[in-house]
Amino acid sequence: MLPAGWFFVLFTLLVVWAGDTFAYYVGRAFGRIPFAPRISPKKTWEGALASVAGSIFFALLLTRFAPGIASGLAKFHLLTAPSGFAQISYWVVVAVAVSLNVAAQAGDLLESMMKRGAGIKDSGSLLPGHGGILDRIDALLFAAPVALLLFAGALEKFVQMP
Repeated sequence: MLPAGWFFVLFTLLVVWAGDTFAYYVGRAFGRIPFAPRISPKKTWEGALASVAGSIFFALLLTRFAPGIASGLAKFHLLTAPSGFAQISYWVVVAVAVSLNVAAQAGDLLESMMKRGAGIKDSGSLLPGHGGILDRIDALLFAAPVALLLFAGALEKFVQMP
């Protein structure tokens, strides 16, 4: 059991979703240089870099406010015993965010490559206009295992055990 599992799950989801969101909006508005035109013609380098920046921003934001969030969750009995968060270098947070973002973008590109290889545009129709359920989770398919490896391996550095 991870003592601050809520934090690691939230961190992973937020970093991946922020990256996807920043990539979409910045790439759409300012994207000019194709990132992987044969795999996914609409992806741009501008979007990819914005994805990394968005992931870093939200990783730092969540890390900064994690102790307060934990206290608030404990106050409402949503956490049984909030762990004390160790002082961690923001450079480590940035490195983890970049690692997760690169894994997320790789997952997104792999899913695009599979769809292109199968000759289909969308992986389903449950979410119209979103390319299917797989498009919503493709980035997490690579980022989640990377997060688990990073967090399980460095748990003592992230959280002080009570």
